[in-house]
Amino acid sequence: MEGHESGAVMEVSGLSRRFGRKEALSDVTLQVQPGQVFGLVGENGAGKTTLIQHLLGAYTAQSGTVRVFGIDPVYDPTAVLSRIGYLSEDRDLPLWMRVGELMRYTQAFYPNWDEVYAERLREEFGLPTSARIKALSRGEKAKAGLLVAVAHRPDLLMLDEPSSGLDPVARQDILAAVVRTVAEEGRTVVFSSHLLEEVERVADHVAMIHEGRVALDMPMDAIKATHHKYVIRWPEPRPERPDLPGVIHAAGEGREWGVLCEGEEQAFAQAVRATGGEIVESSVPTLEAIFVARVSA
Repeated sequence: MEGHESGAVMEVSGLSRRFGRKEALSDVTLQVQPGQVFGLVGENGAGKTTLIQHLLGAYTAQSGTVRVFGIDPVYDPTAVLSRIGYLSEDRDLPLWMRVGELMRYTQAFYPNWDEVYAERLREEFGLPTSARIKALSRGEKAKAGLLVAVAHRPDLLMLDEPSSGLDPVARQDILAAVVRTVAEEGRTVVFSSHLLEEVERVADHVAMIHEGRVALDMPMDAIKATHHKYVIRWPEPRPERPDLPGVIHAAGEGREWGVLCEGEEQAFAQAVRATGGEIVESSVPTLEAIFVARVSA
């Protein structure tokens, strides 16, 4: 795969963007490597879609740089977009077309369109060729949009809130059946979502965006290995938050406190014992719990 000498499929460095007084992105630096399923998480309005629009070349960087396949998408959009499959939250499909017409129309733009694969997806998704796009349900529109985004087997698949408004079955179809398949073929997936549970299920790398800034950028395995949730008990009541290493969030009163922390388990347990406390419960926090703890710290 051609591209930047770093080997990254996507590389954003020091990217900032304002819309009037609102700072949509602030000094964002991220890399996406080939074959990754990269989850971009954050609340609605956090800046995820603005970042994706920069990657598609729709916005020029006000400061910082954006490279996709080593290319600035603003200055050579054809070279970049020909290798990207994109599904927007709004779907953006021509409502007057039928499913079969949409497939033939999209095929004309992509020499690498795989007719057999496209037909297989259409059957799996239960989309009749004669059905008009405007008559499809929200979930069916998402599936039709995904079909035309992946049938040309793009090097990079970009999904912006792909599960927005979908029922759990349609959500599973889109994320598990397709996103993983694309990644296992050596292609790369970047998808944004405010639904952290689904990101946790399929992503192997996660970047958390909060108010336009990167709050966390780590492989999923590393996040799980370094973040811990504990319930700690002391012999006497503690009026203030315990002063312990790596604590991101703490809540409690009296003798018992719950903490979420980042760091090495053994070192933390030793620090707790040094204060006279005892860890009475230990668990791996969910991605959502980690996100909430970090953005409210």
